[in-house]
Amino acid sequence: MKLRPRDVTSFVVLAVLMCAGFCEASTLTVSAPKTSPEIEFALGRLEKTLAAQGVSLSVSSESEADLDLRIEQDPGEEADDGYTLCRQGKGYSIAARNQRGVMYGILDIDSQLRQGRTLETLQERAIEAHYPFRAIKFNLPWYSYRDGEHLSLHMETCRDLAFWEAFLDMMVDNKFNVLSLWNMHPYMYMVRPTNFPKSSPFTEKEMAEWQAFWHGLFKMAKQRGIDTYVVNWNIFLPEEFSQHYGEGGSFEGTRFLGDGVTSPAIEQYTREIVTQTLNEYPNLTGIGLTLGERMGGMVSEERRDWVDRTLIAGLKNADRKARLIYRAPLSANKKSGGSVSVTTEQITREAIETMGMDDPVSIEFKFNWSHGHTSPRLSIVHGGMLTDTYWTPPSDKYKAIWTMRNEDFFVLRWAQPDFIREFIRLNSQAYTDGCFIGSECYIPAKDYITRDEHRHWDYAFERQWLFYKVWGNLLFNPQTPDDAFATALQDKFPGVDGAELLRAWILASNGANRLGSFYRATWDATLYSEGFAKNGGKLITVNDLIKQPVLDESLYLSIDETVNQGIRDPTRIDPLTLANQLDADCQEALRLAAKNAGQSESPTLQIELNDIICWTWHGRYFAEKLRGAVALARYRKDKNVADQQAAIAHLTKAKACWLELVEHVEKYNVPVMPYQFDQEYSWRKQLPQVEQDIRIAERN
Repeated sequence: MKLRPRDVTSFVVLAVLMCAGFCEASTLTVSAPKTSPEIEFALGRLEKTLAAQGVSLSVSSESEADLDLRIEQDPGEEADDGYTLCRQGKGYSIAARNQRGVMYGILDIDSQLRQGRTLETLQERAIEAHYPFRAIKFNLPWYSYRDGEHLSLHMETCRDLAFWEAFLDMMVDNKFNVLSLWNMHPYMYMVRPTNFPKSSPFTEKEMAEWQAFWHGLFKMAKQRGIDTYVVNWNIFLPEEFSQHYGEGGSFEGTRFLGDGVTSPAIEQYTREIVTQTLNEYPNLTGIGLTLGERMGGMVSEERRDWVDRTLIAGLKNADRKARLIYRAPLSANKKSGGSVSVTTEQITREAIETMGMDDPVSIEFKFNWSHGHTSPRLSIVHGGMLTDTYWTPPSDKYKAIWTMRNEDFFVLRWAQPDFIREFIRLNSQAYTDGCFIGSECYIPAKDYITRDEHRHWDYAFERQWLFYKVWGNLLFNPQTPDDAFATALQDKFPGVDGAELLRAWILASNGANRLGSFYRATWDATLYSEGFAKNGGKLITVNDLIKQPVLDESLYLSIDETVNQGIRDPTRIDPLTLANQLDADCQEALRLAAKNAGQSESPTLQIELNDIICWTWHGRYFAEKLRGAVALARYRKDKNVADQQAAIAHLTKAKACWLELVEHVEKYNVPVMPYQFDQEYSWRKQLPQVEQDIRIAERN
């Protein structure tokens, strides 16, 4: 990364003395004439690491020091989070364009020391941050968009600041720089509205506890260079608002879709509660808004005008600047379901460009609707496919943020860095600013999946540590090599071959992505990849597989196209070729997992290897089901009995694969667990439908 003088918003030099005297010293002195919460956090980390090596860290304003921190700041200029770490004389220098970049540079030194390097052998870096916006989408369990035991069981964990400290540490370690907190109406949990005090559902003591929680959370995020946003849906109110002020009715406990209810009082309440929240929480970066779900009966212009008069006006009325996330409209008509139109895109573009915000607005779109891990190519957003209205001509008023929703694997771990790199390669246009990573139907807080005797961690997100590591680090720097993730695996599981284990994860994880690319899905319930399920958590049948179109039409041919339409396209993968690819990947992943199974005594390793094995049986089930579906489609078309017999044989093999999948899933996890669309979901419960596929082939 080359730093021009006018580009340098923050410049730090850490002069690490390489003389023998320093190597023998027991104190490392840092000269820090100017610091920040982010730098203090990073130095605190470094201090602990040095202490473990018998070296203390002293921060001083003296110019003569072992580590010399010099900061030059021009806060008026936007800057990326990159940094350089390079040798300078007898020491090293870190150069960065902002405080977050400085922090990342110090944490890089800390990480290298913990991995066994010394102050004399630090590896030099030159990294420019790729996406400026690298966010976690975290749905809160209170007044949640969806409901059910799988969400409500997180209440206590998500009110515990110890959980958030651990989660934020994970975020900063993986270069995530935005925490977005989503629920129907977050503001009622944050302030007591001055002009509508009876709308608050909390006592003075309860509200004080909530406010202490939020202040603590936002402060910890600020210390780690993590921006914070609260994101709501509209138009939702506390139940108490309707009770005491006689208006509204879109309150907790009602279905989230419905007609929009508004009035002068509702608009005043909404506008003022946004302003009050921003004024009372100086560490809150901004807000996000949704043009839905309770905005039915309103046309696009009415929805736009409502948020202009309420949430956006409230943001502008605050005593300070705040950032805005403006979610693209979920509907182009008066209904609450998904739809798109050029007219709605034009209205939205004009609304943002004439909004008068000081900073660019982040406009959010769902990448491949609710299933971001299906294909790295954009095929659909919420409601359909976009035109180029938002991007042509370019706008300097907003940037696009893609939401990479995960509604496809909560139980089985996933790590596929090649998928992420390809996504970044295909979606790094000038108008793109970054991504949200997260779920609607899953909260990574309390682990309700692992059986108690096999839980060797505190929180659910720790089960998926590699998922967050590959996503966060690659969004920051797509050039992050696989060696970095292999080293992380070796650090966690001494004795394993990290490169082989990472390769096993890549091959095993491919199955989930391929299913989502091959089987076109839209909203949350239409696909649950790890369960090979569709609406209601019910198994995707052989008939479903035959008739369903593909999502990624540039990559795959559907069964209907291949068998019934007779399409032959050498640029696309036909179903039988896909089946062979699945088999090959699964066999190699299984071999690599078995090879590394005895290389570490860690019980967590055995659990993670078991997930790889689960994915291999899942992939082999998919492969045999594809073969059976193709044979059955051919039999229905040509009436060749040999095809029917082949279908029965392949679907019988698929059943054997499913039985193996069931046994391995239940080895370390609870056999029955709550899922959004089946509160008693289990893989074993799908066996009758797996067997039904065989009977379908036998009958027809």
